[in-house]
Amino acid sequence: MPSSDSGTPQYGRARVNGVTLHYAIAGAGEPVYLVHGAPKTHRIWRHVMPLLADRYTVVAPDCRGYGESERPPTGYDTRTMADDIVALAEHLGHPRIRIVGEDWGAAIAYAAAAFHRDRVQQLVYQEMRLPGLAPVPSHDALAPDDTRTGWHFHFFAQPHYPELLLTGRERPFWSTFVRRTMVKPHAATVDDLDDIIRWVERPGGLHTILSVYRSAELDAEQNRTQFGRPLTIPVLALGGAGYLGDEPAKHMRQVARNVTAIVLDHCGHNPSWEAPGDLAQALIEFFAAPPRTPT
Repeated sequence: MPSSDSGTPQYGRARVNGVTLHYAIAGAGEPVYLVHGAPKTHRIWRHVMPLLADRYTVVAPDCRGYGESERPPTGYDTRTMADDIVALAEHLGHPRIRIVGEDWGAAIAYAAAAFHRDRVQQLVYQEMRLPGLAPVPSHDALAPDDTRTGWHFHFFAQPHYPELLLTGRERPFWSTFVRRTMVKPHAATVDDLDDIIRWVERPGGLHTILSVYRSAELDAEQNRTQFGRPLTIPVLALGGAGYLGDEPAKHMRQVARNVTAIVLDHCGHNPSWEAPGDLAQALIEFFAAPPRTPT
Protein backbone atom coordinates (compact mmCIF):
# COMPACT_ATOMS: atom_id res chain seq x y z
CA MET A 1 0.00 0.00 0.00
CA PRO A 2 1.42 3.43 -0.92
CA SER A 3 1.81 5.96 1.85
CA SER A 4 -0.36 9.01 2.28
CA ASP A 5 1.20 12.36 1.36
CA SER A 6 -0.19 13.83 4.58
CA GLY A 7 0.05 12.95 8.23
CA THR A 8 -3.24 11.06 8.00
CA PRO A 9 -2.41 7.35 8.03
CA GLN A 10 -3.68 4.74 5.67
CA TYR A 11 -3.95 1.13 6.82
CA GLY A 12 -2.94 -2.16 5.30
CA ARG A 13 -2.25 -5.80 5.97
CA ALA A 14 0.65 -7.87 4.73
CA ARG A 15 1.44 -11.57 4.95
CA VAL A 16 5.13 -11.68 5.89
CA ASN A 17 7.33 -14.21 7.70
CA GLY A 18 4.36 -16.53 8.19
CA VAL A 19 2.12 -13.98 9.93
CA THR A 20 -0.34 -11.30 8.81
CA LEU A 21 0.60 -7.87 10.15
CA HIS A 22 -1.66 -4.85 10.31
CA TYR A 23 0.08 -1.50 9.89
CA ALA A 24 -0.46 2.24 9.56
CA ILE A 25 1.48 4.25 6.99
CA ALA A 26 1.69 7.98 6.34
CA GLY A 27 3.87 10.62 4.75
CA ALA A 28 6.46 10.54 2.00
CA GLY A 29 10.22 10.20 1.86
CA GLU A 30 12.71 7.75 3.33
CA PRO A 31 11.11 5.11 5.58
CA VAL A 32 10.95 5.24 9.36
CA TYR A 33 9.46 2.27 11.22
CA LEU A 34 7.91 2.83 14.65
CA VAL A 35 7.65 -0.30 16.82
CA HIS A 36 5.46 -0.34 19.93
CA GLY A 37 5.94 -2.22 23.18
CA ALA A 38 3.64 -4.12 25.56
CA PRO A 39 0.70 -3.95 26.05
CA LYS A 40 0.33 -1.24 23.40
CA THR A 41 -0.38 -1.12 19.66
CA HIS A 42 0.68 1.11 16.77
CA ARG A 43 -1.59 3.78 18.26
CA ILE A 44 1.06 4.64 20.87
CA TRP A 45 2.58 6.62 17.96
CA ARG A 46 -0.60 8.47 16.97
CA HIS A 47 0.71 11.87 18.13
CA VAL A 48 4.21 11.29 16.70
CA MET A 49 3.37 10.03 13.20
CA PRO A 50 1.97 13.35 11.90
CA LEU A 51 5.04 15.21 13.18
CA LEU A 52 7.35 12.97 11.14
CA ALA A 53 5.19 12.44 8.08
CA ASP A 54 6.09 15.67 6.31
CA ARG A 55 9.69 14.44 6.10
CA TYR A 56 9.47 10.64 6.05
CA THR A 57 7.33 7.70 5.08
CA VAL A 58 6.29 6.53 8.54
CA VAL A 59 5.20 2.93 9.09
CA ALA A 60 3.75 1.82 12.43
CA PRO A 61 2.86 -1.88 12.54
CA ASP A 62 0.95 -3.84 15.12
CA CYS A 63 3.52 -6.47 16.10
CA ARG A 64 2.52 -10.11 15.75
CA GLY A 65 -0.23 -10.95 18.22
CA TYR A 66 -0.99 -7.31 19.03
CA GLY A 67 -3.83 -5.05 17.94
CA GLU A 68 -5.25 -6.02 14.58
CA SER A 69 -2.39 -8.34 13.60
CA GLU A 70 -2.68 -12.11 13.53
CA ARG A 71 -2.17 -14.01 16.80
CA PRO A 72 -0.10 -17.13 16.13
CA PRO A 73 0.64 -19.40 19.08
CA THR A 74 4.42 -18.96 18.82
CA GLY A 75 7.11 -16.59 17.59
CA TYR A 76 7.15 -13.99 20.37
CA ASP A 77 10.91 -13.79 20.84
CA THR A 78 12.38 -10.47 19.74
CA ARG A 79 14.45 -11.96 16.92
CA THR A 80 11.39 -13.48 15.24
CA MET A 81 9.42 -10.28 15.75
CA ALA A 82 12.32 -8.30 14.27
CA ASP A 83 12.27 -10.66 11.29
CA ASP A 84 8.59 -9.73 10.90
CA ILE A 85 9.40 -6.02 10.74
CA VAL A 86 12.24 -6.48 8.24
CA ALA A 87 10.01 -8.70 6.10
CA LEU A 88 7.28 -6.04 6.20
CA ALA A 89 9.80 -3.42 5.08
CA GLU A 90 10.82 -5.64 2.18
CA HIS A 91 7.17 -6.18 1.27
CA LEU A 92 6.61 -2.41 1.22
CA GLY A 93 9.69 -1.82 -0.95
CA HIS A 94 11.97 -0.43 1.76
CA PRO A 95 15.38 -2.11 1.53
CA ARG A 96 16.94 0.19 4.16
CA ILE A 97 15.07 1.64 7.12
CA ARG A 98 15.38 3.75 10.21
CA ILE A 99 13.78 1.95 13.13
CA VAL A 100 12.42 3.39 16.37
CA GLY A 101 11.33 1.12 19.19
CA GLU A 102 9.82 1.79 22.60
CA ASP A 103 9.68 -0.66 25.52
CA TRP A 104 9.64 -4.19 24.07
CA GLY A 105 9.58 -2.55 20.65
CA ALA A 106 13.06 -1.22 21.44
CA ALA A 107 14.30 -4.76 22.06
CA ILE A 108 12.72 -5.77 18.73
CA ALA A 109 14.38 -2.78 17.03
CA TYR A 110 17.78 -3.75 18.47
CA ALA A 111 17.32 -7.29 17.16
CA ALA A 112 16.45 -5.91 13.72
CA ALA A 113 19.66 -3.86 13.72
CA ALA A 114 21.82 -6.68 15.10
CA PHE A 115 20.53 -9.57 12.98
CA HIS A 116 19.83 -7.57 9.80
CA ARG A 117 22.82 -5.25 9.69
CA ASP A 118 22.45 -4.48 6.00
CA ARG A 119 18.84 -3.37 6.41
CA VAL A 120 18.90 -0.87 9.31
CA GLN A 121 20.65 2.48 8.88
CA GLN A 122 19.74 4.13 12.20
CA LEU A 123 18.33 2.78 15.47
CA VAL A 124 16.38 4.59 18.18
CA TYR A 125 16.27 2.60 21.40
CA GLN A 126 13.68 4.05 23.78
CA GLU A 127 12.86 3.19 27.40
CA MET A 128 13.97 -0.46 27.60
CA ARG A 129 16.57 -2.64 29.28
CA LEU A 130 18.17 -4.89 26.69
CA PRO A 131 17.65 -8.63 27.30
CA GLY A 132 21.04 -10.24 27.83
CA LEU A 133 22.57 -7.32 29.72
CA ALA A 134 22.43 -6.83 33.47
CA PRO A 135 20.09 -4.10 34.74
CA VAL A 136 21.83 -0.82 35.53
CA PRO A 137 20.89 0.16 39.10
CA SER A 138 20.01 3.83 39.14
CA HIS A 139 16.88 4.11 41.28
CA ASP A 140 16.81 4.06 45.05
CA ALA A 141 13.96 3.04 47.33
CA LEU A 142 11.49 2.03 44.62
CA ALA A 143 7.97 1.17 45.68
CA PRO A 144 7.30 -2.59 45.58
CA ASP A 145 4.79 -2.19 42.75
CA ASP A 146 7.11 -0.04 40.61
CA THR A 147 7.78 -2.00 37.43
CA ARG A 148 11.42 -0.83 37.46
CA THR A 149 11.94 -3.49 40.13
CA GLY A 150 11.10 -6.15 37.52
CA TRP A 151 8.32 -7.76 39.55
CA HIS A 152 6.14 -8.12 36.46
CA PHE A 153 8.81 -10.13 34.64
CA HIS A 154 8.67 -12.71 37.41
CA PHE A 155 4.88 -12.66 37.61
CA PHE A 156 4.23 -12.92 33.87
CA ALA A 157 6.77 -15.75 33.56
CA GLN A 158 4.86 -18.02 35.95
CA PRO A 159 2.84 -20.74 34.23
CA HIS A 160 -0.95 -20.55 34.52
CA TYR A 161 -1.29 -18.06 37.39
CA PRO A 162 -1.29 -14.83 35.34
CA GLU A 163 -4.01 -16.29 33.11
CA LEU A 164 -6.09 -17.24 36.16
CA LEU A 165 -5.67 -13.86 37.87
CA LEU A 166 -5.90 -11.46 34.92
CA THR A 167 -8.68 -12.91 32.79
CA GLY A 168 -11.79 -10.78 33.32
CA ARG A 169 -9.77 -8.07 35.07
CA GLU A 170 -8.08 -6.61 32.01
CA ARG A 171 -9.32 -3.05 32.37
CA PRO A 172 -8.30 -2.33 35.97
CA PHE A 173 -5.03 -4.23 35.69
CA TRP A 174 -3.71 -2.85 32.40
CA SER A 175 -4.95 0.69 33.05
CA THR A 176 -3.09 0.75 36.35
CA PHE A 177 -0.06 -1.04 34.88
CA VAL A 178 0.34 1.52 32.07
CA ARG A 179 -0.37 4.69 34.04
CA ARG A 180 1.80 3.63 36.99
CA THR A 181 4.89 4.02 34.77
CA MET A 182 4.12 7.60 33.72
CA VAL A 183 4.91 11.03 35.14
CA LYS A 184 1.79 12.29 33.33
CA PRO A 185 -0.55 9.31 33.74
CA HIS A 186 -3.55 10.97 32.14
CA ALA A 187 -1.58 11.52 28.94
CA ALA A 188 -2.75 7.95 28.36
CA THR A 189 -6.34 8.90 27.63
CA VAL A 190 -9.43 6.79 28.05
CA ASP A 191 -9.34 6.19 24.29
CA ASP A 192 -5.71 5.02 24.53
CA LEU A 193 -6.57 2.61 27.32
CA ASP A 194 -9.69 1.43 25.48
CA ASP A 195 -7.50 0.57 22.50
CA ILE A 196 -5.34 -1.63 24.72
CA ILE A 197 -8.22 -3.29 26.54
CA ARG A 198 -10.11 -4.10 23.32
CA TRP A 199 -7.33 -6.19 21.84
CA VAL A 200 -6.13 -7.76 25.10
CA GLU A 201 -9.66 -9.03 25.85
CA ARG A 202 -9.89 -10.83 22.50
CA PRO A 203 -8.89 -14.50 22.21
CA GLY A 204 -5.12 -14.78 22.27
CA GLY A 205 -4.50 -11.27 23.56
CA LEU A 206 -3.20 -12.15 27.01
CA HIS A 207 -1.27 -15.08 25.51
CA THR A 208 0.59 -12.62 23.29
CA ILE A 209 1.78 -10.42 26.14
CA LEU A 210 2.72 -13.31 28.43
CA SER A 211 4.56 -15.04 25.58
CA VAL A 212 6.67 -11.93 25.02
CA TYR A 213 7.76 -11.92 28.66
CA ARG A 214 8.19 -15.68 28.74
CA SER A 215 10.60 -15.41 25.80
CA ALA A 216 12.95 -13.06 27.67
CA GLU A 217 15.57 -15.74 28.38
CA LEU A 218 15.58 -16.80 24.73
CA ASP A 219 15.93 -13.13 23.77
CA ALA A 220 18.93 -12.83 26.07
CA GLU A 221 20.59 -15.93 24.61
CA GLN A 222 20.06 -14.72 21.05
CA ASN A 223 21.23 -11.18 21.78
CA ARG A 224 24.45 -12.36 23.43
CA THR A 225 25.55 -13.89 20.13
CA GLN A 226 25.71 -10.30 18.78
CA PHE A 227 27.35 -8.51 21.68
CA GLY A 228 30.82 -9.32 20.38
CA ARG A 229 29.99 -7.38 17.21
CA PRO A 230 28.93 -3.93 18.45
CA LEU A 231 26.60 -2.00 16.19
CA THR A 232 28.36 0.67 14.14
CA ILE A 233 25.25 2.46 12.84
CA PRO A 234 24.13 5.64 14.63
CA VAL A 235 22.06 4.79 17.72
CA LEU A 236 19.90 7.20 19.70
CA ALA A 237 19.33 5.91 23.24
CA LEU A 238 16.38 7.71 24.76
CA GLY A 239 14.89 7.62 28.22
CA GLY A 240 12.24 9.46 30.21
CA ALA A 241 13.60 11.35 33.20
CA GLY A 242 10.83 9.95 35.40
CA TYR A 243 11.45 6.32 34.51
CA LEU A 244 14.56 4.69 33.01
CA GLY A 245 16.45 7.94 32.47
CA ASP A 246 19.96 7.18 31.19
CA GLU A 247 19.70 3.39 31.50
CA PRO A 248 18.96 2.89 27.78
CA ALA A 249 22.16 4.79 26.97
CA LYS A 250 24.21 2.75 29.43
CA HIS A 251 22.95 -0.44 27.80
CA MET A 252 23.43 0.74 24.24
CA ARG A 253 27.01 1.84 24.94
CA GLN A 254 27.78 -1.79 25.78
CA VAL A 255 26.57 -3.06 22.40
CA ALA A 256 27.05 -0.13 20.00
CA ARG A 257 29.90 2.24 19.14
CA ASN A 258 28.05 5.30 17.86
CA VAL A 259 25.56 6.23 20.58
CA THR A 260 23.83 9.54 21.20
CA ALA A 261 21.95 9.81 24.50
CA ILE A 262 18.90 11.91 25.36
CA VAL A 263 16.85 12.01 28.54
CA LEU A 264 13.49 13.73 28.08
CA ASP A 265 12.40 15.84 31.04
CA HIS A 266 8.92 15.80 32.54
CA CYS A 267 7.94 12.37 31.27
CA GLY A 268 8.18 8.74 32.28
CA HIS A 269 8.02 5.47 30.38
CA ASN A 270 5.77 6.63 27.53
CA PRO A 271 7.20 9.75 25.86
CA SER A 272 5.05 9.02 22.79
CA TRP A 273 2.05 10.00 24.94
CA GLU A 274 3.67 12.25 27.52
CA ALA A 275 5.96 14.40 25.33
CA PRO A 276 5.26 13.61 21.65
CA GLY A 277 6.52 16.97 20.38
CA ASP A 278 9.83 16.70 22.22
CA LEU A 279 10.20 13.11 21.11
CA ALA A 280 9.49 13.91 17.45
CA GLN A 281 11.96 16.79 17.51
CA ALA A 282 14.64 14.52 18.99
CA LEU A 283 14.01 11.95 16.27
CA ILE A 284 14.12 14.53 13.46
CA GLU A 285 17.39 16.00 14.73
CA PHE A 286 18.95 12.56 15.13
CA PHE A 287 17.92 11.39 11.68
CA ALA A 288 19.26 14.57 10.08
CA ALA A 289 22.59 14.68 11.94
CA PRO A 290 25.69 14.08 9.76
CA PRO A 291 27.28 10.67 10.36
CA ARG A 292 30.20 10.57 12.73
CA THR A 293 32.98 8.04 13.06
CA PRO A 294 32.23 5.35 15.65
CA THR A 295 34.49 5.30 18.70
